[in-house]
Amino acid sequence: MSNPSESVFRRLQFYTTASYPCSYLPGRMARSEVAAPTHLVDESAYARLIEQGFRRSGLFTYRPACEQCQACMPIRIDSQRFQPDRTLGKLWRRLQPLLSVRLAPLHWDIRHFDLYLRYQKQRHPGAGMDQDDQAQYTQFLLTSRVHSEMAEFRDTDGALRMVAIMDRVDHGLSAVYTFYDPAWRSSLGTYGILWQLDYAARLGLPWLYLGYWIEESRKMAYKSRFKPHQILRGGLWTESPDGD
Repeated sequence: MSNPSESVFRRLQFYTTASYPCSYLPGRMARSEVAAPTHLVDESAYARLIEQGFRRSGLFTYRPACEQCQACMPIRIDSQRFQPDRTLGKLWRRLQPLLSVRLAPLHWDIRHFDLYLRYQKQRHPGAGMDQDDQAQYTQFLLTSRVHSEMAEFRDTDGALRMVAIMDRVDHGLSAVYTFYDPAWRSSLGTYGILWQLDYAARLGLPWLYLGYWIEESRKMAYKSRFKPHQILRGGLWTESPDGD
């Protein structure tokens, strides 16, 4: 008797998008491989796709498919073995007492949207996402057919400081997107990763998937600080001896 989830996975098809400007490496063009039809990407299929280096944006599940470039390397952090270095440990101890966390299903909140726009204008000016309207924001972050949730981080006065969108699968958490108040405390995004690692460990989930790491991109350098981690190379997740 066939496994229903296996039957669904075999019905998935994959197509490659047209070329578009790379978001990470200036002057380069990129393409993505997308799983379709989107309604077949259920939680079981999604878990398998994540293990193969795919990511989710709204209802679209994709991975890089650039013909002349393999710079985007999927990265995942071992939540059970993770030990923060001195700097990360100090950051955790500094910010943990200042922030309370509330978990919630994906939902629209004008305070989230305002924070998202402030984050985009400060951290990613000119990328176009600071011009998103409610529909674009909702399609990007609040539309999902898998087990998704958001973590709201508030300071001791109750002010919203950060929102992290996560997907949960049987072998880990996938950090979909995090946005925060760029004018509050330094290294808030790094703290968000530390919190998600701690959350995954508390849930007994072995991995935190952080999307793609690009050696040439300064914006991606922070991801390699979290050790031990694995990189997907040639279809295999591998951990180098020094964790890099």
